[in-house]
Amino acid sequence: MQASYFKSAVFWIFLLAAIPFWLCLIWCFNLETDFNWFREHLSIYLYAGLLLPVIEEIVFRGFIQGQLEKFLGVRRIGVLSYANILTSLIFTAVHFLNHPPAWAILVLIPSLIFGYFRDKDNTLVTPVILHVFYNAGYFLIFGAAD
Repeated sequence: MQASYFKSAVFWIFLLAAIPFWLCLIWCFNLETDFNWFREHLSIYLYAGLLLPVIEEIVFRGFIQGQLEKFLGVRRIGVLSYANILTSLIFTAVHFLNHPPAWAILVLIPSLIFGYFRDKDNTLVTPVILHVFYNAGYFLIFGAAD
């Protein structure tokens, strides 16, 4: 039986929206990619593109957002819960530790999307799929451009 999130047009829109964003990054930064990087650094790519997003989703959407939801209830601003907004601000703040400020700030948008799907579907599966997909493309593009 297919999970309901795979039937959601909103899920597919947010999943596939990453592709034009990546193409825009390649164009804006005039990146020349060398995809041999992928083969030579497979363990780093798997860590950054697969393992790290799963861990981040368990910690941020699973634990922090879950605890904030228990504390704050299901109060919302539009479609975004207070728990999602606060979790996303924390998630963004953590990214300031190892990203330039502009990149760290840009993390807020996908974080709100991941949190939205955690609230909507009441599961970590959807945010994990999105986060892995987003990170996989990002690290493939920027890793190959180094």
